[in-house]
Amino acid sequence: MKTAHDLVAAAKAQVHEVPIDQADEAIRLADVLIDVREADEYQAGHIPGAIHASRGVLEFKLSSTPALTSRDLKVVVYCKTSGRAALAACAMREMGYLQVQSIAGGFDAWAAAGKPVASPEPPSFD
Repeated sequence: MKTAHDLVAAAKAQVHEVPIDQADEAIRLADVLIDVREADEYQAGHIPGAIHASRGVLEFKLSSTPALTSRDLKVVVYCKTSGRAALAACAMREMGYLQVQSIAGGFDAWAAAGKPVASPEPPSFD
């Protein structure tokens, strides 16, 4: 029986992971940056410009969002540490997306490298 670790290792062998020092350039060249973490993780802070599509509903969101249906889109995905992103990138490849990359080390590596993090502003009731 395979474990989650086994599935992630197999996915990482099939997808291209962008090293954190090349992530800015990969994002700049991408058509879309997708955060596949859970909603509360995204709300706590995310890479600027990222759209949110939790790993559990990614395939459904891709299929139902006209702007994301082109299989020629250049896509960068990320999660907390890169496991869910590798699984997401692998699933996207199976769906026919041709140019999908994930960020090695995920959001944790991004934040640890001192790169910008976007957080929603809490509403002001002043």
